[in-house]
Amino acid sequence: MTDESTPNAGSRQSAIEAYGARERVSDTLTEAPLIALAGGLAAGALIAALLPRTEAETRAIRPTARRVKQSAQAAFQAAKDTGGQRLGELGLNRERAEETIRSLLSDVTQAAKDSGQAALDAARKTD
Repeated sequence: MTDESTPNAGSRQSAIEAYGARERVSDTLTEAPLIALAGGLAAGALIAALLPRTEAETRAIRPTARRVKQSAQAAFQAAKDTGGQRLGELGLNRERAEETIRSLLSDVTQAAKDSGQAALDAARKTD
């Protein structure tokens, strides 16, 4: 039982609460260490994102960033070239695709007109 009238009562209560918090954290770490690890990594990443990058970090990261960028560009170009080559083998090129799209749009437009006319005709017959 604590007596709030004593000068150290607030400090004592704070110490008790801090000890209880430490016990809860310890229990959580024991029961779910992966969740605690993920939380620590997330907090570290957030702190790292908020801190400005140093010149040393920039110099250290630059070569790796350059290699990643070059690899991504090479992968994109390879996919683009292979896809274009395969479409060419199938006889699909830009002009053919545009022609197909124009034909499809024309057919869809005609189908919409025909449907509208059929609905109008049906409505007139019921009058």
